[in-house]
Amino acid sequence: MSEIRVQLPAHLRQLARCEREVQVDAEATQRAVLDALELRYPALRGTIRDPRTGVRRPFVRFYACEEDLSHESPDAPLPEPVAAGREPLLVIGAMAGG
Repeated sequence: MSEIRVQLPAHLRQLARCEREVQVDAEATQRAVLDALELRYPALRGTIRDPRTGVRRPFVRFYACEEDLSHESPDAPLPEPVAAGREPLLVIGAMAGG
């Protein structure tokens, strides 16, 4: 397990009543980090991913090390700098419009 840094957007911080950056003990995969995040902050359950399927919500994106990880497998390893705690996993609320 690693101490993973996660940065959350303002609307999720308000919901979870937490700081911009939080840390969770988890294996370095998206699934494990989100499981740990939802366990620590139950108000986030269902906001980042569908609670039934575990699939990422359409307007939520994941970034790390200047890469979009949103379409990676939830069980794929996160980049080494994230696993080592040097870089955060960013949870971003995407916008659409026209």
